[in-house]
Amino acid sequence: MAGLIGPFRSPGSISYAHSTFVWRLLVLLTVLPLLLAVFAFLLQWRGGLDDPSSRWAVAEERGFLGMGDSPLSLGSSSPIAMSLLSKTAVDCAEILGGSSSPSFPYYRGWKFDLEAEPRPKICITSSTSAGLEQILPWLFYHKSIGVTAFFLFVEGKAAKPSVSEVLVSIPGVKVIYRDKELEEKQAKSRIWSETWLAGFFYKPCNYELFVKQSLNMEMAISIARDAGMEWIIHLDTDELVHPAGAQEYSLRRLLSDIPDNVDMVIFPNYESSIERDDIKDPFSEVSMFKKNYDHLPKDTYFSMYKEATRGNPNYFLTYGNGKSAARVQDHLRPNGAHRWHNYMKPPNEIKLEEAAVLHYTYTKFSDLTSRRDRCGCKPTKDDVKRCFMLEFDRNAFIIASTATEDEMLQWFHERVVWTNKQLNLKLLKKGILTRINAPMAIIQSLKAAGIFTSAIASAQNKNSSVQATSVQSKTTGTITSVESQIFHRKVLQISETIEAAPPPLSPPGLHELDI
Repeated sequence: MAGLIGPFRSPGSISYAHSTFVWRLLVLLTVLPLLLAVFAFLLQWRGGLDDPSSRWAVAEERGFLGMGDSPLSLGSSSPIAMSLLSKTAVDCAEILGGSSSPSFPYYRGWKFDLEAEPRPKICITSSTSAGLEQILPWLFYHKSIGVTAFFLFVEGKAAKPSVSEVLVSIPGVKVIYRDKELEEKQAKSRIWSETWLAGFFYKPCNYELFVKQSLNMEMAISIARDAGMEWIIHLDTDELVHPAGAQEYSLRRLLSDIPDNVDMVIFPNYESSIERDDIKDPFSEVSMFKKNYDHLPKDTYFSMYKEATRGNPNYFLTYGNGKSAARVQDHLRPNGAHRWHNYMKPPNEIKLEEAAVLHYTYTKFSDLTSRRDRCGCKPTKDDVKRCFMLEFDRNAFIIASTATEDEMLQWFHERVVWTNKQLNLKLLKKGILTRINAPMAIIQSLKAAGIFTSAIASAQNKNSSVQATSVQSKTTGTITSVESQIFHRKVLQISETIEAAPPPLSPPGLHELDI
């Protein structure tokens, strides 16, 4: 009995012991973090611990990843990167200042003729008759997102000395003039004996332009190969690449992430949706765009089709089948202005889910008359079909040729300008319309930094006649050196039936909705 009673403890003693243990544990958990914090403070105060945040104090002043003189794009050992990393915090205060004007300070001190060779090397080819007010913002914007070289086939205003002398003075730009020599060389192109472009031959206006663009693209491929380019893109000078979806706002980064087995990358196009009729500088003033069918849910696209179309013939005013980038490789050829192809194999292509080409079409009221003046067709429904591929272009030509200026302005408001704010808000919420501000901010800041005026001043300070002769001779020589490849090469065995080049195509209409 005594052995059973000896080890017995009362309930009160057990409760007391438990509460004591809990109290001691709470004290330990409270005091221990405080002691560790004090210990860390003492170590840091005495200089015994490296504060990780201090290593990034200067890095906060870097530009966007991969852009221009950003240390990440230049390498930490380059002189420009070191100078950027040595800037004081004064620049940070400027960046965060309360200026009401649009600001993009990452261009401070940019140099677009860096000797470093970033990869991949990307080139853009374009056929243009525009002036410097359009070409320079277009060109330097694409330089800022990673384009290495530009092959510009110029005529009209773009071929005038006041314009071309500025263009040839810009590093990375080759200017090819549409002169008799060029036309004679292109007359020998194998394209004329093939069927894929035959449906566009010997027709006026847009058809003629489409053929010119294809012939120029063929030449640009050989120039690109000789220059060591890895990707080639055909763009008009009213189009900007929007490299959304990349880890940084960089076309170079976007294409560097493309798998090696991909031959062609398709960029669906977005179309500008202007909100005023007095736009002067579309790249700096337009931020609202209509999204492509490929970037919208099918049910959203068709359910909002009528409201998004606003009585126009199609969802987009002009084309809706995007533009593309091709990997420079053997047997590459153009396939019209929108695509590339290969003589030996069907290209392996992918379509990007976020990146797009922004098409600034009919952004100015003067675009109506300028398009009319470039074409000699009669303003009749039958004759405009011979000149224009898209229905809206045909209607616009007829209006510009037959209506008074007041009637043209009214038509422009009804068909082009988005003045209904309630409708705009509804379509923005549905995702049909979207705001894209990055290109506008970049170009505004390039302009504010004096990049465009500096390019003009630099050209004026050089011997224009010597510079123009040198560049034109160099470009012509490049074409001549590969003339046998372009114009006299034997037709190789083609691996599949050649289909016609896709023309500018409108997006799907309601008649294409599956019932």
